[in-house]
Amino acid sequence: MHKKSITTKVQPWLQRSALAIVVGTAMTAGISMAIAPSAQAAVSTADFSDLVQQVTPGVARVNVTKTVSEAELAKAQTAELLRQFFGDRLRIPEQAATPAIEHAYGTAFFVTADGYMLTNHHVVEGADKITITLNDRTELDVILVGSDERSDVAVLKVKGNNFPALPIGDSNILKVGEPVLAIGSPFGFDYSASAGIVSAKSRSFSRETSVPFIQTDVALNPGNSGGPLFNQRGEVIGINSRIFSGTGGYMGLSFSIPIDAAMDIYQQLKTSGSVARAYMGIYPQDIDRNLAEVYKLSRPQGALLTKVAPDSPAQKAGLKSGDIVLQYNDIKIMQASDLLNLINRARPNDPFRAQLQRDGKQMIVTGKLSQAPSDVQAQGSDQLDNEIRLGLRLRNLTDDEKTELATDSKTGILITAVDPTGLAARSGLLAGDIVTNLHQKKISKATDFSSAISSLPKKGVVTIEIIRQGIPAIIGLRIE
Repeated sequence: MHKKSITTKVQPWLQRSALAIVVGTAMTAGISMAIAPSAQAAVSTADFSDLVQQVTPGVARVNVTKTVSEAELAKAQTAELLRQFFGDRLRIPEQAATPAIEHAYGTAFFVTADGYMLTNHHVVEGADKITITLNDRTELDVILVGSDERSDVAVLKVKGNNFPALPIGDSNILKVGEPVLAIGSPFGFDYSASAGIVSAKSRSFSRETSVPFIQTDVALNPGNSGGPLFNQRGEVIGINSRIFSGTGGYMGLSFSIPIDAAMDIYQQLKTSGSVARAYMGIYPQDIDRNLAEVYKLSRPQGALLTKVAPDSPAQKAGLKSGDIVLQYNDIKIMQASDLLNLINRARPNDPFRAQLQRDGKQMIVTGKLSQAPSDVQAQGSDQLDNEIRLGLRLRNLTDDEKTELATDSKTGILITAVDPTGLAARSGLLAGDIVTNLHQKKISKATDFSSAISSLPKKGVVTIEIIRQGIPAIIGLRIE
C-alpha cells in the first residue's frame, strides 16, 4: 500500500473537544540544556517559581461554544486520517446535518484593570458564546470587542474592575537566548507553566500573517493559544500563537506575536473595531548566493522586487520590478521579511525612504504609504425598525487572490469573518467564502456589496453566489 507522507506545517493551536472526546497527550516543559561538565557551574536554569505565582491571576482560560453539525464534526475528525492513506482524491460522502455543540478552549490575559483582555483570533473565531475561567474558578461572560485574522489578535472585555492586569514589556529589546516563560492550558490542563529561551526573532509567514513572530523552544501545545509569553521580569513580551508541527503537538518550534505589534492592534480594535494597515504595493523575495552574484552584491542581502503593483505607492515613488531594496527608512534590509515587517508596522500615509540598487547603481526613492484593502462591515440600512443585519466582514480581493480564482471573471469579495448570531451564519456562509453575486447583482468590490444590500427585501429569501474552496455554489440567504 502506498503511504502518503505527512507535511510539516506551521499551524495555530486551539484545543477542541468534539462530542466530549479529547484526544492528545500532555507534554511537560522546562529549560533543558546539554552542557559540558566543565561549563555546568557557569550556566543555571532560570527559576520562574516566584514569577509564576505573581502573574498567574492575570491569566484566564477561554471557553468557546460553537454550534456545528454532527456531520461536520465527524467529517473533520476522520478526513485527515483517511487522506493519509488514500490521498486528496478521497471523497467523503455528505451526511445528514444534525446540530451539535463543539467546545473549544484557549488562553487569554488581562491588559487593563477594567477587564480588557488579549487572546488569539483563531481561539474565538466562529464562537457562539465565550466565557473565561479565572484561577479561582470564577467564570465570567465575555464580550468580543474585535478580532483581526491577519495578526491573529483578538480583544475581549469582561464587566468589572480591579482585575490583575499584567505588565507589558518591550519585545523590541528581547534578545535571542533570553529565558522566557509561558502560562496556558495545554490539552486542558489549566495554568500550566513552561519555559525555554528565545530561539530567533522576526520570523515571518507573510502569506498568512502580518507580524514578525518571536520563535522560542518553549513547549506549547493545543490550548496554549492566546496565552502570555513573559520575560524574566514578569512582563508580557508576546502572545503565544502557533507551533511548527507535523503531528499537532510540540516539536521544539513555537511562535509568539510580539507584544508591541499586538498592543497596536489592540488599540485600533478597541477604538474603531477594525485595523488600518499600510500598503506599498510590492512583492519582495529573498536574495540567495546565486542572485547575489548576478546582481554583484558582496553577500546575499536586501529584498528583490519581483513585481510592483500598478498605481501603488511603490510605483508612484519610482520603484520597479528588479530593484533591490537595501535600506528602508535608514534600516538595513537583510531579507524580504525585514521589509515586510517594517511596512506591516507602519500606518497609512506614513512617508518612506528606500535605498535601492538598480542596474548596478544605488539610488534613493521617497514616497508615502496608502491604506491597504481593509475589512468593511456588511450590514443593512439603519432606516426603519426592520433592519437587515447580515453579520459579515468582507474585503476586496488582492491581485494574487484574483489570479488564484478558478473562474473566468476573476472577481468577487472575500468574507473574512462571520458573526455567529447573524443572518449570514444561519444561512451557512463561512469565513473564506468569496461572494460573486448577491440578489442577481454582480459583486466585484466591497462597495458593490453595500449597494446590493440596499436593494434587498425586508423579508424573504434571496440568492447569494459564492466560491468555496474553488467550487462555485449558490446559497439561499434568508432575511428576517
